[in-house]
Amino acid sequence: MLRHNDSTLRGVLAFLLAVLAAPVLLVAGVPLSGGPGEHPWALLASVAMWLLLGAIAARRATRLPAASWRDFWRDYLWLASGVWLGVVGALVAANLLLGRTLV
Repeated sequence: MLRHNDSTLRGVLAFLLAVLAAPVLLVAGVPLSGGPGEHPWALLASVAMWLLLGAIAARRATRLPAASWRDFWRDYLWLASGVWLGVVGALVAANLLLGRTLV
């Protein structure tokens, strides 16, 4: 979404999708501070977090003997929605507390 970007909407959507995909980027201070040396570690931590959420969802989905992919995705989306809600809440809180626009 950032290639040949001429609109603010595409920039905001690209930033939002990036932090939803890699929420540890916010912990590393990507929108406001942090050098490019911190980005790979934040991306690796985000991958580890999503794998951990997948393992938790798989464990919860297979509590029943007849587990299906639908059970897995239901549990995974519940966990992922909590992460995404936290990301959006952190962006809103940072915007309100710092008093400047992040996006």
